[in-house]
Amino acid sequence: MSGPNLRYLTAVLALCYVSGLVGQRVLYAVQKSEVSFVSDAPLERITASSRSASGILDIKNRDFVVRIPMRSFAGFNSPAQSEHFQENYVESRTWQSALFEGRIIENTDLSAPGTYAVRAKGKFTMHGVSRERIIPCDLVVSSTGLRVTGRFDVALAEHGIRIPRIVQQKLAANAQVKVDLLFGPSSAK
Repeated sequence: MSGPNLRYLTAVLALCYVSGLVGQRVLYAVQKSEVSFVSDAPLERITASSRSASGILDIKNRDFVVRIPMRSFAGFNSPAQSEHFQENYVESRTWQSALFEGRIIENTDLSAPGTYAVRAKGKFTMHGVSRERIIPCDLVVSSTGLRVTGRFDVALAEHGIRIPRIVQQKLAANAQVKVDLLFGPSSAK
């Protein structure tokens, strides 16, 4: 295990350790996910999605870690789009995952059923570059678990992803990302 996978495991273990020091942790794990993106450029629209996100959320302390394997994105318009995305832009052999680790800012009781508008603040890492982000989310707590949905933009240049001049009309400088995660009780307590 190396690179992003080792960092992900380290972050998860650190979250479990810190949560254990603060009090009894109540961990929820991603049970179901869909993460999609759209690049809407003048000459081409690129869309893809992944159902392979993993992560944990400590509902007592509101800390979280979410990982999305870059190779899990599918649904491109063509095999060439997928290949260019993997090889030329996100360089998924080197940078295997995107990672978002942080905390829900609002002091919301995540065990109480209801619908909440919250903000997730943390470090978003993609293509080996980390940026501090605050992402507004809708959170629904119900008997089926805790569902988090949100939308945000990713500026490719902020993550060291260069767009060659020859394809600037086919690839947007910003990708719109949609996240839909369902967390449920985890057996790792």
